[in-house]
Amino acid sequence: MTTDGRSLRQIVATTDVHSAFDNAAPFLTHLHSLRPTSLIVDCGDFFEGSGYYRLARGTIERGILLRLYDVLAPGNHGWPHYFEPVLHRRTVCANAVDANTGDALFRRLYIADIDGRRVGVTAVIGRQAFHSIPAPQRAGQCVTDPLQSLREVILAHHHEVDSWVLLSHSGFDEDRKLAAACPFLDVVFAGHCHSDQYGPVRVDGTLVAKGRELADGYAIATPVGTGWGVGTTSFPRRAPSVVPMELADLRSHIEDVKQRLAAVLGPISPAYRHQPLDRRSLLMELTARLRTALGADTVILNETALRAVPLGDTLTQGDLLSIEPFANQLVHAHVPEPARSDLRGLLSDLTAQSGPLVTAPYPLPDAITTVLTTDYLADTYLGGRTHEAGLRLDQAVQHVLTAPDTAEGDSE
Repeated sequence: MTTDGRSLRQIVATTDVHSAFDNAAPFLTHLHSLRPTSLIVDCGDFFEGSGYYRLARGTIERGILLRLYDVLAPGNHGWPHYFEPVLHRRTVCANAVDANTGDALFRRLYIADIDGRRVGVTAVIGRQAFHSIPAPQRAGQCVTDPLQSLREVILAHHHEVDSWVLLSHSGFDEDRKLAAACPFLDVVFAGHCHSDQYGPVRVDGTLVAKGRELADGYAIATPVGTGWGVGTTSFPRRAPSVVPMELADLRSHIEDVKQRLAAVLGPISPAYRHQPLDRRSLLMELTARLRTALGADTVILNETALRAVPLGDTLTQGDLLSIEPFANQLVHAHVPEPARSDLRGLLSDLTAQSGPLVTAPYPLPDAITTVLTTDYLADTYLGGRTHEAGLRLDQAVQHVLTAPDTAEGDSE
């Protein structure tokens, strides 16, 4: 139950913020103004995705969550942070368990009084989202069937709760299926999917909605009569002139990191200048260069390792860490023995798990045994790395994007 004396009238839900703090003032100030009357929740992936995370290592995100949020659903990005004691106390998830004991990794339920109702807030993480967590981070852990886990929570606590709200890090389409199978749910706040589906949509008696990602907006649920009213909205576009005093140190920290991200790394090659980054084109050039420079038989990279970012004349540190926000290392790895005779099947499986791939050469030659790839793909899907390549993916991206022949000399 909430114990800080607030009189709550609604639930406000963000999702997939991904450390997007370039325009943080409206986000921070508006959530602060909503907090006295709102249970503020997040549906996962608050961490990772920008240079703010890479440079500040989660301290900004942690500060925001501790000061403004009541309940957190864990996301696949930043998974280890949800086990930090201060954040673990605010995290709920019904279907993440210890693989050996079956014990829940997080508490399964949070109960709050919302406008006179006892509202049970629980959460799930989808199987696809969980399995995209780097393997070392989820060692000894697994997820159970979300539907079965939700039914168990409902059966255990139905006598304590008037309404049920789910925070889901599964994807909008998956959440519609969950809503259809779980008529006891009143509201589902969706996350993880990065689509243009926001809702609200009604699935029988359940309303499904998703806040706008990257700190752009939120979903809101309010008791109306015997049911709920659900909608989505954006944060105000204009930055307030004064951030609340309680958040001034966070704003200052964000501004300090923003200055570091403004450092210029070099001019952008004409092929990429003044346009949104074409990830596939960049990766095709990059894989060809890496194969030659590092003497690899084969290079395999996934498009989702990079983000499409608008580019101008120069590449800044912020641009580079927005393009490659996940600190991937390039490594050598063995192709698993069973897959060597079925490379098409291997690539199909990798694509299903991690998104579109770019390889060099294309098509792949028969019977390859080793590949150059990212540590994420190697550790999660290829049985681990054999040795480091001595180069980060963002460093390789910088080599391709910055022009080598400028009047000032090489950008490095």
